Amino acid sequence: MTETLKTKPRVLSGIQPSGNLTIGNYLGALKQWVEVQQEYDCFYCVVDLHAITTPQDPAELRQKSRESAAIYIASGIDPEISTIFVQSQIPAHSELAWMLTCMAPLGWLQRMTQFKDKATKQAQDSIGAGLLNYPALMAADILLYHADLVPVGDDQRQHLEFTRDLAQRFNHLYGETFTLPQVMTPKAGARVMGLDNPTAKMSKSEDAENHAVFLLDDLSRARKKFMRAVTDSHREIRFSDHPDRAGINNLLTIYQAITNESTLDIETGFADKGYGDLKKAVAESVADTLAPLQKKYFELMDEAGYLDSVLKLGREKAAAIANDTLKLAQDRMGFLPPS
Repeated sequence: MTETLKTKPRVLSGIQPSGNLTIGNYLGALKQWVEVQQEYDCFYCVVDLHAITTPQDPAELRQKSRESAAIYIASGIDPEISTIFVQSQIPAHSELAWMLTCMAPLGWLQRMTQFKDKATKQAQDSIGAGLLNYPALMAADILLYHADLVPVGDDQRQHLEFTRDLAQRFNHLYGETFTLPQVMTPKAGARVMGLDNPTAKMSKSEDAENHAVFLLDDLSRARKKFMRAVTDSHREIRFSDHPDRAGINNLLTIYQAITNESTLDIETGFADKGYGDLKKAVAESVADTLAPLQKKYFELMDEAGYLDSVLKLGREKAAAIANDTLKLAQDRMGFLPPS
């Protein structure tokens, strides 16, 4: 099983190619992915199989998958160092997901908070089974690559615990097969909230005009969204967990995640300033980050063949490991190998 041997700890993560990626996706995921790629053996996938738990337009899904891969690279992920690939192009994800689904107790799946939250928003007869079984597919994504660490936000921690529980169950029944992953938490910006509603997480599928700043937003438009961000009637600019200060805390969180400044330095710097000054500072720091990202993104999308070559190389490297792990799991479960 030489493909699974690791010279350094392995990290795996991915983002669905649905909607438009936001500054929340960048600060909560992409920025951290870039920062750890020198230290770890990193695998970053475009998780298009997860996207189809809700209906997707086929042409748009294909386009968004390419866009997502381009944004990964434009954000600073180096395909010479990290492995970038599309989830659906490696059938082992679907195959192991089915095996794990058959092992997952229904009660475990029904207890998942995300399933319960989304299920309450839909009529019972319109809820797809994929929404319930989503955690088993996520577990397959992680376990196929023997990932040691998985960067996740607070909303995905329960799914990672599910992955660990399922891996332990498999290992107990069939022998040591899977690595138990640990959570990798970003230092700041793990949970960026909506600019129009700072009590709800910023979403790439939200339609409200001033809810999110998208990575491909025109920079002047992005600045305007920050200037219109919801704040409060207080004056003091300080980090706070109090619900009344959610808007200011969100802006400070974004600013800190972009600048990497300490809490003390940020609060001292804004001690004698107003909310307008804070909004402008956040808007400019984000614009300064998005400008080179967007420039690189459009260059990648215009460069015929390059993106396809990156995804081909990523697929080949990822498939070698995934197929190796799948064969081991199939053997442990008792499947008859092809002659």
